[in-house]
Amino acid sequence: MIIGSKTLEKLRELINEETEYRSGPKIIQFFNELGLNDTYAQGFPSRWVFTDEKLKTINGTPNIDKCIKNLFSPVRFIEAPEKLDFHILEFNKYLAFDKWQVVRSNAEISFQKLGKVEFNVPKEKNDEKGFLSQEFKDLNLSNLQLDHSITSVLEYRVKEIESCFTANAPLSVILLAGSTLEGILLGVASKNPRLFNCAKSAPKNKEQKIKQFHEWSLANFIDVSKDVNLLQNDVHKFSHALRDFRNYIHPFEQMSTGFNPTMHTAKICLQVLKTAIYQINESIQSKSA
Repeated sequence: MIIGSKTLEKLRELINEETEYRSGPKIIQFFNELGLNDTYAQGFPSRWVFTDEKLKTINGTPNIDKCIKNLFSPVRFIEAPEKLDFHILEFNKYLAFDKWQVVRSNAEISFQKLGKVEFNVPKEKNDEKGFLSQEFKDLNLSNLQLDHSITSVLEYRVKEIESCFTANAPLSVILLAGSTLEGILLGVASKNPRLFNCAKSAPKNKEQKIKQFHEWSLANFIDVSKDVNLLQNDVHKFSHALRDFRNYIHPFEQMSTGFNPTMHTAKICLQVLKTAIYQINESIQSKSA
């Protein structure tokens, strides 16, 4: 299989960051599983330079097929099969331009040749039905590694949000979900200031200096969290809707727009919060592995 430059770039991002964070030694190990024989030593280039070079070398050989199959091997996603399907879906958007598609059938990964370029790849997790269908069994806020005091407050809020949802109180769910998401993202940013401040979308003041975190809006935190791979496309899309809904904390704003919150809207907002917690947990665990 021969794939284009944009597809190779996406493949590099999936290998280095998106499926899991791989350090230099782990990237070497990944490619050595394909039969290569590199070692990690002084003079090792940046991770993305090394990965780009290896992908260009194996492109058009059987090893590029083996590389993709190895990357998407279901055994790597035993605890999060929905994450595997999401990554395959995102990669297929690029691979479609090479007239190929990755196909997962249970635990088997294969390739399907396309007769033409399929530009409109289905967005299963980015449509409302697909987004709401996701279920998360364990949303342990302590895994976010925030200070114990703020973790306790966030845990209390999540329980109250779920109680409000059960009690058919949609406006309370919406307002609490928005503020809780902002609290989580601020807490994670405060623990990882360099990661957030170095993101391309980090907000700047008039002097073109990065703003202090207390000056960031919820929209800023959402965009930067997507840039640094803490949040995926689905949460990024629907969390901005949550941000807009949260503005109705002001009664006159709600009156002027005629906003009438429903339980369906509340369900979307609660799902945004749950999915965000899950994805941030996954990202943190992969980076510390």
